[in-house]
Amino acid sequence: MGKENAMTPKGYLFSAAEAAIKKPGRKDLALIFSEQEAVMSGNFTTNRVKAAPVKLDMKRIRSGRGRAIVVNSGNANACRGEEGMRDALEMTELVSCALGINMKGVYVCSTGVIGTPLPMGRIRPVIPKLTKGMGKSTWDDVAAAIMTTDTFPKVVSRRLKLADRTVTITGLCKGAGMISPLMATMLCFILTDARIARSALDAALSLAVRESFNKITIDGDRSTNDTVLVMANGMARNETVEKGSADFKKFVRALSDVTSALSRMIVRDGEGATKLVEIEVRNAKNTRDAEKAAFSVANSLLVKTAIYGNDANWGRIMAALGHSGISMREEKTDISFGKVRIVLRGLATGKEGEAADVLRQREIRITINLHIGNSSARVLTCDLTEDYVRINAEYRT
Repeated sequence: MGKENAMTPKGYLFSAAEAAIKKPGRKDLALIFSEQEAVMSGNFTTNRVKAAPVKLDMKRIRSGRGRAIVVNSGNANACRGEEGMRDALEMTELVSCALGINMKGVYVCSTGVIGTPLPMGRIRPVIPKLTKGMGKSTWDDVAAAIMTTDTFPKVVSRRLKLADRTVTITGLCKGAGMISPLMATMLCFILTDARIARSALDAALSLAVRESFNKITIDGDRSTNDTVLVMANGMARNETVEKGSADFKKFVRALSDVTSALSRMIVRDGEGATKLVEIEVRNAKNTRDAEKAAFSVANSLLVKTAIYGNDANWGRIMAALGHSGISMREEKTDISFGKVRIVLRGLATGKEGEAADVLRQREIRITINLHIGNSSARVLTCDLTEDYVRINAEYRT
């Protein structure tokens, strides 16, 4: 369910181990290592409250280079002040010493409970074991080690031809709750053996994230730890991909395929979710209005609970559009559930029974046609269930 023919790009090794960071019984510490220095790019949370690992990685990514990523689950290492930054630095120092590489080439990511001290007393002795176990773990081991409330590991691969060379792009991520746009809440690591210029990698990642991770929402909350890191070690030995070239366009398409598939997995695995929902807004005045409208509907608790209850209550959608702040005219608005048009020019069509049947499906498309412009947007979301409340009420226990 969470893996699409995962393939390992040339020159990457993995390791995962148990440090009992939150509780014993599962691997919760992982390491990704490139056999040669990689070009790197990153996107990070837009939340003004940023975890220590995010602050550290944002500084290191300026070099555009790196060798390793160490990541833990069970603890976000956020809102811990100077102590949190010392712990993040120490994790990278321990890895760099054990591997014999420059500390500035080691990135660190954390996910889990905010405000709780990172149990360095349990992490320190495990990192040497982690580095010694390099190459003995798989994508699945790393994907499982970084999970928090996820119910399945999420890994996606794509292969493409650049001239006469085969290039592999594989990404893994975690994320199921605290998902909101402008970097959805997650950790995502994308590895490729492509040889690509740093400026091209930065541009490719921005394009891919904009149309995938920035177009999903589960609960409208934005995390302190959101991070996407891409490593490109060049070991496919293709001619260097430059921004704007034909190979760049191919690379962007493949990278976008990976991030889109991962973002879809995140929404499908939304905390307590039973349905994946695509909100499509058509013919808005401009792109900004189209996106605002789609997110207003996608984040509406009333809309999400109605979808969960198979209730084709289109009035909740109309209300969400009305308070979104966009340009709209009620009497021009159409709403469809799947192929069933439930609202025509702002009025009910009497097809609520047929629309309710659409809502019983696992994947649903809701289309809103504003008929006042030429712009459109799509956003992925999910329904809201009792399990979402239970999962988050018990998150720290």
